[in-house]
Order: sequence, then structure tokens, then C-alpha cells
Amino acid sequence: MLQTAIEAARRAGRVLAERYPAARTLTVKGYRDIVTDADTAAEAVILDLIRARFPDHTIISEEAGGSEISSGYTWIVDPLDGTTNYAHHLPVFAVSIGVLERGEPLIGVVHDPLRDQTFVAERGGGAWLDDVPIHAGRVAHLGHAGVGLDWGHDDEVRGRVLAYLHQVLPRCGTVRALGSAALALAYVAAGWLDGYFNLALKPWDVAAGTLLVAEAGGRCSTLEGEPYRVDLPGCLATNGLIHEELLTLMRASSG
Repeated sequence: MLQTAIEAARRAGRVLAERYPAARTLTVKGYRDIVTDADTAAEAVILDLIRARFPDHTIISEEAGGSEISSGYTWIVDPLDGTTNYAHHLPVFAVSIGVLERGEPLIGVVHDPLRDQTFVAERGGGAWLDDVPIHAGRVAHLGHAGVGLDWGHDDEVRGRVLAYLHQVLPRCGTVRALGSAALALAYVAAGWLDGYFNLALKPWDVAAGTLLVAEAGGRCSTLEGEPYRVDLPGCLATNGLIHEELLTLMRASSG
């Protein structure tokens, strides 16, 4: 399954990279929510490979949909995380493939096709970037930390993000909004970001990335500090060292 996830992500990445310079064909799915021709083409490559090798496994994919998380193996697929960036030719996007075993993350792959970087995690096996082990960063104080976030589509969600940001921004080193949850989580795992939060996540955004963070020695929770599951919309991911400090600020903003 691990090798299939890596192979599928890289095959889809080649599709995205090949189509990247061309004009996009866009379809509006919802408010501030689009899909491109590249999303669906990359998704078809991934789903065909998984179905050929694991026909009995459940698949949930952003564009094709799918059933509920199963009691066996469930593949969670985002063929293009960062569609808005891709549509604007902003080179920050990735393929994300996660495998759950009885609802718990087992395998995670996040592939950046333009940089040809593949982040990989397997439960109990650590996290890797192109065969080199990666570890969450060692920044222990928020004042030196780089914190990532993403806005979500909904106006109400953006208002809540602003409330959190009002608490965090004056106290942290810097803030970045990447537009790709999968990449942001991979960057926390690699120590390139020290923390990341998002209030409007779907399973395909995080099934791979949260496992990367955990296997790299970081921590993921809800914004209330409860254990995080991939079917929850709000997640705080950090190197572990600044987690409680960020949770305290977030509780203050909601209180």
C-alpha cells in the first residue's frame, strides 16, 4: 500500500506538472470553491491504480466522492490540494494520499510535483522526505515561531480565523498562509513551519499530513486541545513545543 500510494501520487504529480503552464478549465463547486480539469485528470490516474491493486478497499476522494470511512482500509485522496493556487499559476500545491486502517491513519504521502519532493509517513515508521528522515522543529517559544494558517471558503470561518490571528500574530515570529493544508502539514513535519491551524478541513486535506506530523514527533489536536481525528474540521498542528502556548491563545480568542 505504501509503494502504491507513492507511485500514485507521483503519477498524478506528473499530470499536474504537465498541465501547469497551460490555461485552466474551471468549474465552480461552491462559494470560493473551484475545480480544474487538472484535478479530475490527476484524480483518475490515482483512482485507477488503487482500484487495480486493491479492489476491495474503500476510497474517498475530493472530486469523485466516496462512501464513509470503512472498518477496513480506506484511501483518502486529494489529487490537487491548492487548486486556487494552481488556477492562478502560483506554484504551491500538492497531491495528498492517505490510507486509514479502521479509521486511524496508517500511511501518508504528500507529493509536491514542481519541486519533486515526496513526504512519506507510515504508522510507527517515522516520516521521510525523499528517503531522508524528517523531524518537527525545535523552536520552543512562540516569539520565534513560524505559524501557518489557511482561510477557508466561508465568511464565518474567516471571521473566526481573524479572531485567532488577532491573538497569535502579535506574539509569534511570523505567519504564512500557503493555500495548501497538505503542504503546510508536511512543512510542520519537516520543521519548516513550527505550527499550523485550519478551521475548515476535510479528510482529504489532512489524512496524510497529520500522520506526517505525528511520525515526525509533532502534535495534532483540535483547537480546544482534544485528540484530532481526520473527520474533524478544526486542527492545530505543531512541533509539540509551542502547542500549549498556541492553545492558550486560541482559548482566549474564543472566550
